[in-house]
Amino acid sequence: MRSIKLIINADDLGASQTVNDYTFQLMEQGFVTSATLLANAPRVNDACIRTKDFPACSFGVHLNITEYTPLTDPAGLSILLDESGEFRGEEWLRSVKIDSALAEAIYLEFESQIEKLMSLEVAVDHIDSHHHVHNIPAIFPVLKKIQKRFEIRRVRISRNLYGETESVSVSLKAKKFLFNQLLRYFYLTKTTGGFSDFLLFYENANIGKIKHRVVEAMVHPGNPFYSEYEVNLVASDWQDTLKLTCELINYNEFS
Repeated sequence: MRSIKLIINADDLGASQTVNDYTFQLMEQGFVTSATLLANAPRVNDACIRTKDFPACSFGVHLNITEYTPLTDPAGLSILLDESGEFRGEEWLRSVKIDSALAEAIYLEFESQIEKLMSLEVAVDHIDSHHHVHNIPAIFPVLKKIQKRFEIRRVRISRNLYGETESVSVSLKAKKFLFNQLLRYFYLTKTTGGFSDFLLFYENANIGKIKHRVVEAMVHPGNPFYSEYEVNLVASDWQDTLKLTCELINYNEFS
């Protein structure tokens, strides 16, 4: 039976007490091996303190310019903020033209988010983002500048695992492939071969469709906008039904 290495990463750590509690419970039980933190989220300080209890897991930054209040001076980010000073959301961000001035403001916000986590003694060893904003082409140079600034060589790729009934155009697949290649080779970056949410990973693994050697599957414990079924599946004996075997690893355990 074929074997792969699998990182199960919990996104949105710090978003709420419920998210924190669910995530760390799954880590304690060995079902989740990694997590990424929202540095500007309401319960991030609690999350950072608790990461110290899980030296066998990896922790990264969930770069965020779509939710909550920025850590930096809002003036440069004003086009992304609502009347209360909070980020307007993913849909709004993707409708905005990111010029050089806004790109610099985003860079400074990302920098502050990583610096905050480091100041709270989190060893930030990989990067992904809230609503996958680091995959936006105009943000790619910002991402690379951030990587160089902090010498972070591990980054989540653009999703490349799909469901059996999911319709994805050849052109979109080609664009994603190109993005992932640029991500890996422009400022040399270590990535997994495959990435999706856990349910899509499970669907593909259950029919023996996964060809990658290392895969990341994201989960969202305690987040009411995501399926509770997914978290329940992660905490089950899901490996028993697969047509391959999985070695659970964290972001520091693959080369």
